[in-house]
Formats: sequence, structure tokens, C-alpha cells
Amino acid sequence: MKIISAPLEKSEIKRLSAGEEVLLNGVIYTARDQAHKRLVEALVKGKKFPLELRNQVIYYCGPTKLPRGKVIGSCGPTTSSRMDGFAPFLLDAGLRGMIGKGNRSAGVVKSIKKNRAIYFLAYAGCGALISKCVLEARIVAYADLGPEAIYRLVVKDLPLIVAIDTQGRNIYG
Repeated sequence: MKIISAPLEKSEIKRLSAGEEVLLNGVIYTARDQAHKRLVEALVKGKKFPLELRNQVIYYCGPTKLPRGKVIGSCGPTTSSRMDGFAPFLLDAGLRGMIGKGNRSAGVVKSIKKNRAIYFLAYAGCGALISKCVLEARIVAYADLGPEAIYRLVVKDLPLIVAIDTQGRNIYG
């Protein structure tokens, strides 16, 4: 199993192939539907952006309520296809990686290949276990969205599967 670091470097992810298992360490951001809508609106309108996208990873996740004594609540992946209308805009703006569950549209696969980005699968149904990989968590944008706010996470040994690699090779066929 390869160990990779976020933010992602092109040279690091171009060596990964669809179907490979990896452990991710470093800083990633959560964002779901409503946060994606706001991010793309900010891009389109040329407004101040709440975070630097270049080489970053967005995890399609909305953590559950924070349990006492924990860094974060359960934080499993959500269905990625709900972000397909927004993903090409963010990839064109420098986003390098996405984490979620499920297949992506042909348009997203094309954008991943064009931008030499990558799409990872997180293990669905394992949100409580995934939360143990999170060392730090804090809201950095859109706090009014509650669990759909954008969180900055520091992760250690987050287990992932490469679903779509930088060449557009896809485990879904």
C-alpha cells in the first residue's frame, strides 16, 4: 500500500493506478452539495474564495455531531455523483483530488484526465472508523451550513482506493 501526502503533488499521483490502495496523510477539506454550490458561485462571480484550491483534496463528507472527547464525529463518504455538476469548475481552478463513494459522470472523468487530478473512494459504512484517522478538525468556511460546512481536516493513514487515476482509468469500467 502506497503512502501519499496532501496537498497532492502531480508527480506523486501520476504514479497511482485505478484500483490501487493508498494511505493518505496531511490536510484535506470536507465539502458537500451546498458548499460546492457556494464555491462555484464564488468562482463564477470572481468573489473572494474561502480556501486555496491548488493541489488540495476535497472529501465529500458531512461529519456527524461531535462526541465528547473526540476530534470529529463519524465522517463517512457521501455519494460523489451529487457533486458532478460542480467538480469540473473546481478541478479547472486547481483542485487535485476528490474523495467520496460511487462512480462519476463522463464529464467528471474527462475533467480529471484533463487536469491530471485523481478520485479516491473511501470505505462506505465505515464513518466511525474513518474518524479515527482524523487528528484535527475545524470549520474554515460556511459555518451556517452546519455539518455541510467546509472543514479543514488533518488526517493520518486514511485508507482509500484509487477509483479514477490521472489518465482517466476507472475501476467502474
